[in-house]
Amino acid sequence: MIAMGQTGQVFGEHGIGKTSTFLSHVPEAHPGTEVVVIPAANLTPDDLLVNVPVRERDSGELVLTQLIMQQLCPGTPFVLLLDDSLQAGETIQSQLMQIACNWTLGEHDLRKLGCIGVFLTDNESLAETSARRGDLAVLDRMVTLRITANDTAWRQNLAERYPEWNLTGVFRIWAGLSPTLRSALSPRTLQHILDCARAGFPLAWGLPLVNGQRLALRDTKPNGKPGSDRTREILDDIAEAIGCANPDTVADPVRRILRAAVRENWAVLLQGPPGCGKTEIAKAVVREETGSDPVYFSLPVTNVEDLCVPVPTPDGTLDTLLTRCLAGSSPKVIVWDEYNRSKDKATFAKLMEITQEWTLAGRPIEQLTAQVALQNPPYHLGRRLQVSTNNIAQASRFTVSYEVRPEDIPANEWLISTYGEVAETVLEWWKNDIDDEGREWVSKRTLERLIKLHLHGQPLEPGLIYLGDGEYAPVSLTQLEARLSQSVHEPRIGLAELARDAAEWKARLAAASETSSEGTNDTDLVHQIFANSEVSQLKRHAQAVARLMRYLPPKLRATYLVGQTPARQRFWVGALARMKELEDTA
Repeated sequence: MIAMGQTGQVFGEHGIGKTSTFLSHVPEAHPGTEVVVIPAANLTPDDLLVNVPVRERDSGELVLTQLIMQQLCPGTPFVLLLDDSLQAGETIQSQLMQIACNWTLGEHDLRKLGCIGVFLTDNESLAETSARRGDLAVLDRMVTLRITANDTAWRQNLAERYPEWNLTGVFRIWAGLSPTLRSALSPRTLQHILDCARAGFPLAWGLPLVNGQRLALRDTKPNGKPGSDRTREILDDIAEAIGCANPDTVADPVRRILRAAVRENWAVLLQGPPGCGKTEIAKAVVREETGSDPVYFSLPVTNVEDLCVPVPTPDGTLDTLLTRCLAGSSPKVIVWDEYNRSKDKATFAKLMEITQEWTLAGRPIEQLTAQVALQNPPYHLGRRLQVSTNNIAQASRFTVSYEVRPEDIPANEWLISTYGEVAETVLEWWKNDIDDEGREWVSKRTLERLIKLHLHGQPLEPGLIYLGDGEYAPVSLTQLEARLSQSVHEPRIGLAELARDAAEWKARLAAASETSSEGTNDTDLVHQIFANSEVSQLKRHAQAVARLMRYLPPKLRATYLVGQTPARQRFWVGALARMKELEDTA
């Protein structure tokens, strides 16, 4: 098509390497030629062309002159690639019509600017685009190719990306899948799965979250209904093919994902319920890893113009002016908060480009180290949240997509360090006095409100989530009020009480160990207190913990090490060493 001077229209499913094929092949086949990628989904009407008043050199008279996008004047031969072309709005589609038909834009001839080829790419499926190209005036000027994953060099690229593995078995597994499963497990998603394997993460974290739900690898039955879920089977086969583990989870998952994102230059998505601490832990880990705050955007209050706008330049072109926090050569990590609550569709479209290509309106973001998108699920506690939907093409742009649980974020330690004994009391109520459903209604943000209300002598009920018509979240505060007022009729037993009466509890546990190798109710109570205590609490009573844990059954002691965060594991390894010293002394 380049040799014929014909405009090319290339259709293919998401994630099969359409764009990367242009970026790798054109410079190789045409030395000295560059590929100018214009993400059409992110264009506004004034990005490509704008009329501005300028003074003529000879007469000095003000006249209107059309300025063209700077990327279209690279100064070298170039191939113009209009990526995600069907995602563009109606005005942009009309502008693209002139480019596609005549290789011109306004008064500018792209051939004179060095253009040797024009291509439009996208997925033809309406499930992944906003429109079909049906204007015969445009379609009559293009050569159209429909390609599949077998038409790109993704296998070779993956083999080069992971030289430590022989991927022949992975490719064989992929080729053996049905067309439906191969479409779901696109090469882009397969790359994310392999990235997760390399990082020691569960391979399922590489599968995208489509409308809040993890993509399931399942076939379609002849009657059109979904078949059985083969996700675990397929991912285990991939793990076996590369000699890698496929764990169910890892300790301290949120921190590990965020650290890996900064280290490996990933874009990651964290989805979790409101108030669980996603934003704060993302900011904290970025500060720990980079020494500076992240570049933070809250999508409900972010306009397109907040990110970039076209501006005239002295050389008579349109440059892209980036917001100050994205400009410059200093390393930066972007946090996209409330990712699925964007203010408008144009903003969300721009994020599709930056999360995949790490560019904005075709301009690279210098020293962009990582991107973290944070969002709520569509439903929580049986209620619909006001979040937008996505499709698989949008969802599959993240290397890791993780569903955050409240227990994944160590907000308890922060509450204790900030609010002291009151926080310990409130956390003991949250852990022991209410059921699982009650704990879902009481987020860490709600816990902090309850603590603050108590410290200021206010009633606690207004701190619960208000549901309307005088109704609050269905959580009883009676036991919390009793704990805080120290009017509990039964003695409260926590780690502090165990440490205070360590001699008595040592005798009770010794007796329990003589009674049964499985332990008794006293054994279970001490084990539950140990398991529920925060690391800071355990450290405060480390000697008592070591004295008592020697009388717990070995299988209970083992649970303190398996699947725990590094901080908890370090404490329990030290506690086991102290326990051994006490045994030797005895």
